[in-house]
Amino acid sequence: MPLLARTILTPLHIDVRRGAVADLATILADGRISAGGDVAVVVGPGQGGQIAELVRPALRSADVFTVSGGTLDAADELGGKLRERSYDAVVGIGGGKTIDVAKYAATRRGLPMVTMATSLANDGIASPVASLITGGLKGSYGVHIPIAVIVDLDFVAAGPDRHNRAGIGDVVSNISALADWELARQVRGEPVDGLAASLARMGAEAVLAHTGDMTDDAFVTVLAEALISSGLAMAVCGSSRPASGGCHEIMHAIDTLFPGTSSHGELAGLGALFCTFLRGDRRRFAEMAACLGRHRLPRLPADVGLTDAQFVEAVQFAPATRPDRYTILEHLAMSVTETRKQLADYAGALRDHCG
Repeated sequence: MPLLARTILTPLHIDVRRGAVADLATILADGRISAGGDVAVVVGPGQGGQIAELVRPALRSADVFTVSGGTLDAADELGGKLRERSYDAVVGIGGGKTIDVAKYAATRRGLPMVTMATSLANDGIASPVASLITGGLKGSYGVHIPIAVIVDLDFVAAGPDRHNRAGIGDVVSNISALADWELARQVRGEPVDGLAASLARMGAEAVLAHTGDMTDDAFVTVLAEALISSGLAMAVCGSSRPASGGCHEIMHAIDTLFPGTSSHGELAGLGALFCTFLRGDRRRFAEMAACLGRHRLPRLPADVGLTDAQFVEAVQFAPATRPDRYTILEHLAMSVTETRKQLADYAGALRDHCG
């Protein structure tokens, strides 16, 4: 992936709480984003429209655009609409696909963006990356991070539970990604940004250690803040390195070979657990396995509807998804037979640790 946009390294405003939608209305009303209310509000097919109606009194001359699909074509189409009028900013309201489309279109138009997240499915809330589908494949595009990030826990709680739990897998995968980054430093002399690594690690450690679940506001707040920190880590170092290693290579491989298998966060968590096993870090493996199990997230290929043979195929293909990246997968360079044996040992270790 090319270096990401670094014009803004941190959002000017972050708010994670119940009732935070009122904060969005306040920001829009007091002119901090746009003195005349000339903003483009981008919503998805879910709760975004409902939120837009709640803040409409503060929008004044804003236009509301509905997008769906999370594709590059949708982002380009939105960009075309943004060119038809002079806007001061873009407000993206919704889940990851909606926000990624809005981030991409806003960046291409050189407009600042505010994110109002209704889902905690992945770390795209504040990241300098937009994951968009083109030609049936998902690609990653460097974008500017939002100037403000708002997460209203009321709307998160009203969303699909499985989508929100998936974000746990994405955050936990930072542990594996950071280990891969350190491996690349040791083997290839790749520089590691300490601040970016700390931001990515702190959020992951907080989620790993927290005993709550998605019914607990304290845990959901920690998860939201961890996802935001993950995005900031990528912005600080100018690449996705702090949050994307062999775990995401496996995820992208599954997306390519077996599209529609599962969500970003679920696959990232599964890939991270497998890569941690390959690294031989049994303490981390036990911690991550326990966390994923506690939150009912996938730990075996069968949990996402894949056969062992399909998962082995994905692991073999994974390095091709990020040719410039050095991870435990490139380091071991396993054959099909070796991958098959490691997967069998991995399943046995899960049984031993988790029953």
